[in-house]
Amino acid sequence: MTMGIYPPSLEKLIEHFTLLPGIGQKSATRMALFILKSERGVAEGLARSLMEVKEKIRLCSTCFNLTDDDPCSICLDRNRAGQTVCVVEGPGDLLALEASGTYRGKYHVLHGVLSPLDGIGPEHLKIGELLNRLETEGIREVILATNPTTEGEATASFLAKALLKKDSHLKVTRIALGVPMGGDLKYMDPMTLQHALKSRMPINR
Repeated sequence: MTMGIYPPSLEKLIEHFTLLPGIGQKSATRMALFILKSERGVAEGLARSLMEVKEKIRLCSTCFNLTDDDPCSICLDRNRAGQTVCVVEGPGDLLALEASGTYRGKYHVLHGVLSPLDGIGPEHLKIGELLNRLETEGIREVILATNPTTEGEATASFLAKALLKKDSHLKVTRIALGVPMGGDLKYMDPMTLQHALKSRMPINR
């Protein structure tokens, strides 16, 4: 966008919107013009929400999910299976599992995956904290729910070995990964097909 078309304050707002992931110049311009045309309350509400997120959101000291309060509401929920912990890469993965409504245990958020090429090792993730929870919370099962990527698989493998070394009686499971509903085998990548075959289940007669 050629500078000088819009007033400086509006161009500054557009520039800030372009800093958001997935937002290009055109989208940023539409968003800025929408804010400009909206009632003052819309802009004030957006500004308050942005500041509240920066001031109030923190990591839960137990599971490391995003929260306003510490511990988070999931960790405080006594109706959840406290001896089962599902390990995920990030808060977005936790939200996806919660939205499914099928899991009622606790969580542990790693905040990333192992990636030696990017300089991310075990010390950069919340792995030590997970191992500590085995003793303090009496965990019986750990579900590894990292994503089916090369890094996610490497992280799951590393965690399985570390967890079992810490507690040989611990039940460590991996979420089933494979062909999605409505998928076409000829378009699947080798890793997906490999998981589909390994995670096959018997059909009851």
